Amino acid sequence: MKDRIELRGLRVLGTHGVLAEERERAQPFEIDLDVEADLGPAARADDLAQAVDYGAMADRVVEVAEGRSFRLLEALADAVGAAVLEDPRVNAVTVTVRKLRPPVPVDLASAGVRLTRQRDWDSDGG
Repeated sequence: MKDRIELRGLRVLGTHGVLAEERERAQPFEIDLDVEADLGPAARADDLAQAVDYGAMADRVVEVAEGRSFRLLEALADAVGAAVLEDPRVNAVTVTVRKLRPPVPVDLASAGVRLTRQRDWDSDGG
């Protein structure tokens, strides 16, 4: 699938991390999504009802990132990917999560992970 929706620089505040202070006080994170889906039906019809609604998708991502707490960025990214895949029109998603103020003793702008998840066609009959 070559069709893709790209969301860049979604800023959220979350309590994710291993250190106690990271879990007690919200800190900034940035999330990018590359969502693979067949965009042809929406493009031909020029109709939001046939599109993967990226506004609703962003809302789901914010709910996960701000509503739950994870120790690892990998776990946060995996949960975001699972939330995006709840839309049956989404075939795969690549999630990038960056911690914008990582607690390390060097000058580091961000620390992050990127993972790709795809629909398990065998388990859902697709």
